[in-house]
Amino acid sequence: MARWSAEHPWRAIALWVVFVAVCFVGGNAAGLKEATAQDDAIGEAGRAYVMIEEGGFADEPAVDNVLITARSGKLDNAAAQRAATDATNKLRTVTGVAEVGKPIPANDGSALLVPITMAGDPDDASDRVEPLRSATAEVQQAHPDLRVEQVGGPSINKALDDTLGDDFQRAEILSLPVTLAILILVFGALIAAGVPVLLALSSVAAAMGLSTLASHLIPSTDVTSSVILLIGMAVGVDYSLFYVRREREERAKGRGHVDAVEVAAETSGHAVVVSGTAVVIAMAGLFLAGDSTFSSLAVGSILVVAVAVLGSLTVLPAILAKLGRWVDRPRVPFLWRLSARKSGSFWGRVLYPALRWPAATLIVSVLALLALAAPALNMNLKFPGTEDLPRTTPAMQAYDRLTAAYPSNGTTHMIAVQAPAARAGDVKAALTKLAESTEGNRLFAPPEQTGPDIEVSPDKTVTVLDLATPFTSRSDEAADSLHELRETLAPAALGGLDYAVGGDVANNEDYAKHIWQTLPIVAGVVLLLTFLMMAWTFRSVVVAATSIGLNLLSVGAAYGLLVLVFQGSWAPDLLNFTSMDAIVSWLPLFLFVVLFGLSMDYHVFVVSRIREAVLRGVPTREAVADGITGSAGTVSSAALVMVAVFSIFATLSTIDMKQLGIGLAAAILLDATIIRAVVLPSAMTLLGKANWWAPRFMRPRGRHAAQPAVAPPAPEPELAGRH
Repeated sequence: MARWSAEHPWRAIALWVVFVAVCFVGGNAAGLKEATAQDDAIGEAGRAYVMIEEGGFADEPAVDNVLITARSGKLDNAAAQRAATDATNKLRTVTGVAEVGKPIPANDGSALLVPITMAGDPDDASDRVEPLRSATAEVQQAHPDLRVEQVGGPSINKALDDTLGDDFQRAEILSLPVTLAILILVFGALIAAGVPVLLALSSVAAAMGLSTLASHLIPSTDVTSSVILLIGMAVGVDYSLFYVRREREERAKGRGHVDAVEVAAETSGHAVVVSGTAVVIAMAGLFLAGDSTFSSLAVGSILVVAVAVLGSLTVLPAILAKLGRWVDRPRVPFLWRLSARKSGSFWGRVLYPALRWPAATLIVSVLALLALAAPALNMNLKFPGTEDLPRTTPAMQAYDRLTAAYPSNGTTHMIAVQAPAARAGDVKAALTKLAESTEGNRLFAPPEQTGPDIEVSPDKTVTVLDLATPFTSRSDEAADSLHELRETLAPAALGGLDYAVGGDVANNEDYAKHIWQTLPIVAGVVLLLTFLMMAWTFRSVVVAATSIGLNLLSVGAAYGLLVLVFQGSWAPDLLNFTSMDAIVSWLPLFLFVVLFGLSMDYHVFVVSRIREAVLRGVPTREAVADGITGSAGTVSSAALVMVAVFSIFATLSTIDMKQLGIGLAAAILLDATIIRAVVLPSAMTLLGKANWWAPRFMRPRGRHAAQPAVAPPAPEPELAGRH
């Protein structure tokens, strides 16, 4: 495939451009299908959402509020009433406002709330909230002694969309120049640095379009595009790096452009296909989670990796063959000399302990990684709540004041009951009894003056009660209120009825339980399939088992580091986040498959170089030294790009993106340094010829049947000095 592309470069390039354009345009034309409540239903909380959707409730109109509080001290009720009257009169004239309700005083007299019902589709209310915010700002100017703020779902969503949109835009804008700068440092030439970025960006564009098309089969989620960008930039640049470095190496040996491309395809290209397959296998494990979020992430990741592999076998060889030696132009003088300098002596010194004392080095390094992984045993899983959103916006600061004055506007449990329409009266009475049973219980917010918040579906088959708790959604007290509701209060009041308890707290509990139940299944299948693939690729059961062990060490260390950073108290000020004393629920499972897949990039590339040397008859210890020193520059460069891109995502405002970015960056850094430069060489040196053992039916034949030479290795100091 690579030789055809190299011999017909314009055809290959034109086909690639057409492919990317068709995918991108076709995806945009088809539109995106997003997941529904049925797709996201997990546990009892999911069952409650499904009941509500089956009830056919009319869409609730969007409601925003004007919150009036004192700037300091006690609220002046007369002044607050005047401000509320001004706000009511002004907002009634604003386009898009359907109704302005009567001011509602807080139970403790600390605030006055003016509810505003918005007209139009509630799903896009945040796009139409700006006129309301402007009107409220005018009221604030007229009453400077009070604090008059716009707060509610639409205004908070608008503020967060602006903040997070700016975050992602900054990350996307930064990732490109940072990646390009690292590649210029690596290659010392502008064109060579631009080629991997070009492949990565085109792969991301094609995968975005394909994932949009795929959403009509497997609904998409709002994080899928971010993951495609994250994974696409990482693997796209990695695969190109492996390829371009090998092609330059072969040209330096005197091969012609097409021959150099063909050798690069047979070696690095083969490693790219194997590592890409490993990533696809790992990502496919997410389908076993039975969760629309993971299925969507799996589709996006698989598509972008598959497109990047395809590009590395088609358009990349075509571009390299067409450019020829121009790929090394224009050269950056100092960086060109730096990139051309051999780093064998440095890596020889790094490898010396592993080659000289393999058993001791292996024991010490494995124990160190296990110690780093140990904190993962205390990992807590929770969804981030509203309290974990950045407080840099006035809307979130106002939200905190709203929930302090009106606890029932904060965290709520949602009890859904499904019963024949004839029993609607009995169901409502039972739910009223349930609401009354929480009075005086500190785990639940005081009841509203208007009575329990109960709503009946149009066909009277589903009835919903909202019960508020004054605690944040991920607090221990909120979890206690859920347990008391599920285990005691609801069974006592709703015995014999078909009901389910949902809400944010229930989502936390049920999803964490779902992850802990699913993780072993996904991990087991991914480990088995990866083992079989590696054993067949390298014709060695031992190499496959070693690969699995090393990757598990890497993932475990990344888990432990995440717990140390995000469940500890030392990092929040340093990394600018508010500790939630937990890891985001979906992260461990997603991190496992991503890290397991991406770690294979380096492992396959390094072991392929070692096996090349072994097949030439080089003793295992020298082959390990040759393979690692020969690939160290490429692996280090690829890891540097990945760590830089992932670290940029760790600067985003939301806690889930921070944890994802830091987890990925730390794991790749550990993998490319300690795992590949210390643990791998010491393990393979210690195993010697046993590395290549396999059952008879798996043993290679023909030119792949070469065995490690039995000649004694060179003296250790000479080996280290020579490499």
